[in-house]
Amino acid sequence: MALFKKKAGGKPGEWYYCLNHGTVEEGPECRAADRMGPYASREEAAHAMETARERNEEWQNDPRWQNGPRGD
Repeated sequence: MALFKKKAGGKPGEWYYCLNHGTVEEGPECRAADRMGPYASREEAAHAMETARERNEEWQNDPRWQNGPRGD
């Protein structure tokens, strides 16, 4: 028996996207390293990967973060 219980962290109404399972969860259920969030709604969490992809593109194309020409 463990002396200290692990708190799941998070509250009802907070939504997460699990990277391992590719599912939306409320709570959270999976460990922090395997999830994105919290999001305000189930819908936002469902689009987590799309949101991350869009943000990455914005950052990659932001001239403030460019050190020189890219080889892509």
